[in-house]
Order: sequence, then structure tokens, then C-alpha cells
Amino acid sequence: MDAQLALLGRGAVDLISREDLAERLRTGRPLRVKAGFDPTAPDLHLGHTVLLTKLRQFQELGHQVVFLIGDFTGMIGDPTGKSATRPPLTRDQVAANAETYRQQVFRVLDESRTEVAFNSTWFDQMDAAAMIRLAGTHTVARMLERDDFSKRYRGGQPIAIHEFLYPLVQGYDSVALRADVELGGTDQTFNLLMGRELQRHHGQAPQVVLTMPLLEGLDGVNKMSKSLGNYIGITDAPDDMFGKLMSISDELMWRYLDLLSLQPTEVIARWREAVAAGRNPRDVKVELGREIVTRFHGAIAATAAIEAFDARFRRDEVPSDLVEISIPAGPSGLAFPQLLKAAGLVASTSEAIRLIGQGAVKVDGERLEDRSRVLAAGDAVLLQVGKRRFARVRLA
Repeated sequence: MDAQLALLGRGAVDLISREDLAERLRTGRPLRVKAGFDPTAPDLHLGHTVLLTKLRQFQELGHQVVFLIGDFTGMIGDPTGKSATRPPLTRDQVAANAETYRQQVFRVLDESRTEVAFNSTWFDQMDAAAMIRLAGTHTVARMLERDDFSKRYRGGQPIAIHEFLYPLVQGYDSVALRADVELGGTDQTFNLLMGRELQRHHGQAPQVVLTMPLLEGLDGVNKMSKSLGNYIGITDAPDDMFGKLMSISDELMWRYLDLLSLQPTEVIARWREAVAAGRNPRDVKVELGREIVTRFHGAIAATAAIEAFDARFRRDEVPSDLVEISIPAGPSGLAFPQLLKAAGLVASTSEAIRLIGQGAVKVDGERLEDRSRVLAAGDAVLLQVGKRRFARVRLA
């Protein structure tokens, strides 16, 4: 029992409550463990897999996971952490994103122990009267206890009535699924506790709530997000996935190991001790990269990604598969900030100027010092930004 609780509590922020979870585990019956995902974006990234990895641990202990796709809640729009009303998605957008989720989730979860559910199944059958009864279970004052709602209310920012429905709808999912345990990020705590309250209201034993931290992205500061560009997608190519993992800071590496790795805690503890004693953190980062790439692409792909990374960055080799691209120069030529953007190596000319100033841009292997340098039609160069981005271009 202690070993199970230690595994399930690993990396968690809150467990409400440990005693309730222990009592349910003692029954010996498989628990129904729920986590909901609103299909607001079509692809999963490693931030999503923090919850998925925890769900997989429940599965390995013999429990049944319910992967709930919030196709109904996605059309409301999750107000969590928002300073303005979030635009709801159309049913077609939700359906397309949900299908992508279904295709990707079994890269982490055991399909034989996973039930995929859609909350439109019960909410499409709920009439207006039933929805009003659901809304009648809680007060506006209770909703304003939620941090993001209270901040918007105090700041004079509008809160749409349908946003108050979101926590109720998410909470009712636990009633419909008769969940024993629900997992979510720390930003979902209010909604998860709502599930406990509504289960009591409907005569069910309140679910155990387990919250996990939000995984920082590659910048080590902001939550991993596609919109911020600081993410590692689970469908990223093996070389890209490994390269991104190698680019994280040594401090962030331990965070990723705690939240993403399936290595035993005693193994990670030994790595910490070795690094403290002088071992290069890069060696541990390689093991993290190997594990994650193997999980999503297989061991052969992981080994190839490590070898390619070593060839490129330890021996300063240029990728052998670069294809020369042609970029129009215009009558007055093209300066390097514009060229880097046109080659797809940076998102904007301002980013290019910043990177040139930092010495992160090389041209034909030499550091670029003069950002105002102009190339003319017919010039061909090898561009490198940082350690991982290359392009071979010819101006037309």
C-alpha cells in the first residue's frame, strides 16, 4: 500500500485525500480514474503527458482509466486563467481536434485499460430544465471564490453567464462517469472539487482529487503551450524531440524527470547525487531524451537521434540532408534579418536582429557580426541559428 501511494503521489501537488485513496485501494477493486481534456488544439505535447503519465501509472496498478474528451465543454470554452471570455469552439472544430486526440493518446496509455468517453454523450441528452437544476446547485458567490473569476470581477472585466456553467459541467462529468479519482492540473482545482460536491449531491462517494503541476515549456518560465512556441509535441520528429530536450536548462531537466520520466525515484536520486559529485548534467539529459523519444518513436529512433545530435553538435557537422532553397533577393538585395525570416529560421526580423546581436547566427560557419550586410541575387550561403537550425539558401 505504501509503495502504491508513493508512486501515485509522485510529483503531485495535492491529493485530496490520501486516506480516501488508501481506503479505496484496500478494496482491491479496479478504480475508475478520470481525466478530462478539452480538444481546444489538435495536437498533444509533453505538457499534456504529465497527466497521461500519471494515468498510465494507475493502469499499471490495475485500474481503469477514463480519458474524457470534453467535446461539450470545449464548446463553452474553459475560462481557467483567462482575463477575458474565451471564444467557444464550433462542433466541427471540436470533432476534428478530438479525433486527433484519440489517435495520439495511446502513445502513452494502455488502450486495453482505457475507456474513451465524450461528455456530449450525456449533455446532448440533458434538456434546459435539467441544466437549470444543475445551475441551481451552486450560488454566484460560490463561483466568485474561483481566483480567476474573482480577479475579473474586482477588475471590472466581464464574466459571461455561460462561463459559470463550465465548472458545473466539468463537475457533473464525474457524476455521469461515477469516477473514483479525478486528475487535473493545479489550475483545475476548483473544478475538480466541484466534482466532489456534485457527487455528494447525487448520493455518490466523492472522488479523490489528485492535482499535478503545470509543466514549464522550453523557456523554463511559461506553461508549455503551442501558442507560445515553447512546446515539445509528441508527434515531433525524433531528432527534433531529442534536440529540444537537450536544449532545456540543467535545472529544468530535474523537473522534466520528476514529471515525465517513468524511471524509479531511486534511479533519479542516484543521478542527482552523481551530478552533485561532478558528473556532467548533459549525461543525465541524454538519458531523459532517450526515454522520451523511445516512448513515442521506439528505441531505434532514439539511438539514431542521439547519434545525429552528437554528429551535429559535438563534431559541428552540418546535416547531410539540407536541400538548397531559393529566396527572391529583389532589386536591392536582401539583408540578413529578412533572409533569416524568409528561410524560416526565425519568426520575425526583430528576433533575427536580437540573435545576431547575441552572436547566435553563423554564415558559412563564421559568426555574423554585421546585421546590415546585404546579399545580392546569385549569392549562396549556409545559415545557422543556434545549434540546431540550419538552412542552405540561394538568392534568386
